[in-house]
Amino acid sequence: MPAVSVYLELGSKRVFAAAVDWPGWCRSGKDERQALDALVAAAPRYAPVAEEAGIWFPGTIDLSFQVVERLPGSTTTDFGAPAAIATLDFDPLTAVDATRLGTLLGAVWRTFDRIVEAAPAELRKGPRGGGRDRDEIVAHVLGAEAMYARKLGIRHREPAVGDHAAIAALRAEIVQTFRAAIDGRSVVEKGWPPRYAARRIAWHVLDHAWEIEERR
Repeated sequence: MPAVSVYLELGSKRVFAAAVDWPGWCRSGKDERQALDALVAAAPRYAPVAEEAGIWFPGTIDLSFQVVERLPGSTTTDFGAPAAIATLDFDPLTAVDATRLGTLLGAVWRTFDRIVEAAPAELRKGPRGGGRDRDEIVAHVLGAEAMYARKLGIRHREPAVGDHAAIAALRAEIVQTFRAAIDGRSVVEKGWPPRYAARRIAWHVLDHAWEIEERR
């Protein structure tokens, strides 16, 4: 089985490991080893996303990784979100690449929607009584997507929870933007290249989908 290419984002307190070719398969730990171990542990949870997309996944047993880049992190990294853009994210984006990104991101969204639909409105609280309930998490995810979309030159109002038409329109335009960015670079000044945008959006959606699963 070929090694999975990953890059590491190194903060002072936290390290993120992200699978280069699998948007959303991204986990963190206190150091490189813990981050890679967390990535292995998340493989069985990510595998259904790839299956949903109809794309072959390298598997969940005997995984090996090849670290292709190490990036300096930031306070955002230490806070708990991946924020560094890899050099390879600026590689040219073919039509096949763009379709694959859109297909995987669509599978991530459908996975999130199914988990939300199956979850109770009130989720179990954390050990100190904290944590958002289901619809609050959904609103947070939708708000973040509207904000992230601006990095792709897309300006939509934040969709309301349950406004399926507005949610679908925002998601469709995000995917369409991937197809337009064939040189791999951002379509707007100071924006995000599509590979990074897909990875960041997918990570955020899955991170909260898996949170809902753990707390329902």
